[in-house]
Amino acid sequence: METTLTSTRNGVPCHLLFDRSSALDIAAFVVDGTDLSPGSAIPSDGDPRIDHALAGFLFTCGPDHIRHPEPVEGRDDGTRYPLHGSLAGTSVIRAEMSADGTCCEALIEVALACGGKAAVERRWFVSENGQSVMLEDRVTNIGASAFAPMMMYHMNIGGRLLGPETHIVSPSLESGSLCWQFGEGESAHFCIPAHDEDGWSEVSLAPLPGLGGQRLAVRFRVDTLPFLQMWRCQRGGANVISIEPASHRLAKRVELAASGELGVIEPGQARGYALAFAVS
Repeated sequence: METTLTSTRNGVPCHLLFDRSSALDIAAFVVDGTDLSPGSAIPSDGDPRIDHALAGFLFTCGPDHIRHPEPVEGRDDGTRYPLHGSLAGTSVIRAEMSADGTCCEALIEVALACGGKAAVERRWFVSENGQSVMLEDRVTNIGASAFAPMMMYHMNIGGRLLGPETHIVSPSLESGSLCWQFGEGESAHFCIPAHDEDGWSEVSLAPLPGLGGQRLAVRFRVDTLPFLQMWRCQRGGANVISIEPASHRLAKRVELAASGELGVIEPGQARGYALAFAVS
């Protein structure tokens, strides 16, 4: 399923290709003929779901686990949460596009590794001023027992579009700005508390020489996504950087549970998440 979006800020055409086979994530984000997605320039962790998802512009990690596999609580049979949670690779039950092509709504039901079940009501739409693409997710526990909701949104940008002048800019950073090739070695990541301004946080990559010097700006709701994680990989044929708003800090599940940070939603309860992005 796909739709074409046009920015009213500068008239540059933006094209989104949604992936119905993977939770209506974004397989491609094309701006004025250039796809921001990394495509094949990604590393592999051996999970075909994630290899497929990571090649696109955005994939959703959760709703029961984020990051790498860990044991399922209360199980002694070796069951582990899958890489980046259970949602990736889950097909949509239904999806509806508005007549004007500016809004798409979908329902996804996902079997959780803990044995529960969750529904994700997803809404992609163009903001009222036409300048950004927005996502609203509502995760509802439709199973018979409580589970701990965890979400992370991976926005993946091909490193080919960046240059030595490109910086990560955000009030979440102590210095306000950081070279995109942060850290040491071929791969690096960080996870920090997200700066809260009127309930939202912002981060951008700018300038992008491979996109005519334009800027990618991302905003996300901090009440349920209180952390900004970023990751880059320039190893072998991989060349990718990812902006990753996250629900939890970088720690093991047992540590998060012990400190009261994991949290649960009971059957029938729901939790909402939101983000927006724009190129200008």
